Amino acid sequence: MKAADHIDALDAAGRSLAETATAAGMDAEVATCPGWRVRDLLRHTTMVHRWATAFLTEGHTSYHPDGGEPDLDGDALLAHYRQGHARLVAALHEAPDSLECWSFLPAPSPRAFWARRQTHETTVHRADAESALPGGRPGPVEKAVAVDGIDELLRGFHARDRSRVRTEEPRTLRVRATDTEDVWTVHLSPEPPRTEHAGASTAGAREEDTGAADCELSGPAGRLYLTLWNRLPHTAVSVAGDASLARLWRENSAVTWS
Repeated sequence: MKAADHIDALDAAGRSLAETATAAGMDAEVATCPGWRVRDLLRHTTMVHRWATAFLTEGHTSYHPDGGEPDLDGDALLAHYRQGHARLVAALHEAPDSLECWSFLPAPSPRAFWARRQTHETTVHRADAESALPGGRPGPVEKAVAVDGIDELLRGFHARDRSRVRTEEPRTLRVRATDTEDVWTVHLSPEPPRTEHAGASTAGAREEDTGAADCELSGPAGRLYLTLWNRLPHTAVSVAGDASLARLWRENSAVTWS
């Protein structure tokens, strides 16, 4: 996805989050985030949006702390969230490709990083809001967004030293999207995971795609996205081979704010 595609996806996801939060109500429990109600979800997400916007508009070249969650509720909180989301979208549209500011995952540019990161931040939290509706199940994620987000999660977040998805002996976890040509091979060891991605848009070697893996998770890209972000249970996708690796992911892959 290009930065413009990310910004469009961020815009749509943020609007949908607000509409879903309105429908669910501030007191509704967020099934995917135990202990949270919709007001907690909105307070967190608007804080993150405003934090990201500050890098884009103020050009901080090193880590800059967030401004804290707003002490708002009800209609005032919804308005504050909508305003912060709109400012983030506008800041991304207005930022030049040459912008220099802090970022924390590999990307073609800081602007591209923030567009991508906030797309998935907001898409995942949109799913959280949907889990607060009757039935408690997140809605679908568009294929291109899902593939991009799986790649960010596996080859971005979990390539970092802080990843806790590790095994004592070398193991292989494969993630296969059944509605695209995308396959990720995750090499597990005592070190941070090392992931290779092969698909229609990559030049990766394809031999490993069909070779033996200790465990394979397969399903439509949207369901894989929500499963790997721990917003759906692993029963939402097909698990073949050693299911303990699927449990290892579930128990150790959470990406937290702090």
